[in-house]
Amino acid sequence: MSHRTKSYNLVDLPHPHQTFWPTYIHALPKARRHPSPPVKLHSEQRPFYNTFTAYGPGWVEVNEVRHTTSIIVMPEGDILPWQVQRFAELDATSFLPILPLAPEIVIFGSGDKLRFAPAQVLRDFASKRIGIETMDLFAACRTYNILMTEGRKVAAALLIEMPGQVS
Repeated sequence: MSHRTKSYNLVDLPHPHQTFWPTYIHALPKARRHPSPPVKLHSEQRPFYNTFTAYGPGWVEVNEVRHTTSIIVMPEGDILPWQVQRFAELDATSFLPILPLAPEIVIFGSGDKLRFAPAQVLRDFASKRIGIETMDLFAACRTYNILMTEGRKVAAALLIEMPGQVS
């Protein structure tokens, strides 16, 4: 005597816009009768941590405080001013204030355009086993928030240039 699993013909299922569960619940195996709980894509916002709450051309908000100059942000602690005003000023020494913070990853927000940090910066961080990712300013804010809510020790180094000042 052979045992075959029961199969279901998808043609017998209702149109996608019709209700599925009440009519066909009896046709599903018992293990599949109750839908799974919804998947949570983001953790709840962590209070008392530095979070980007808004951004726009030439500015970002951290905890609803607007910043119009370049900054370094970690989940905990003060928001540090970053003494870089234009991309052309960046060199390996520009990123030195981040090293004492000992992040596991640095999100470099390169302003309105995607521009990569100097190669020496990447080598310096790699030698200290610190990851560095480059993205535009707005993507950096969003990525930082996600990594921060996951509990990662992330630093955001954001180059904030005034509109029309981009170099």
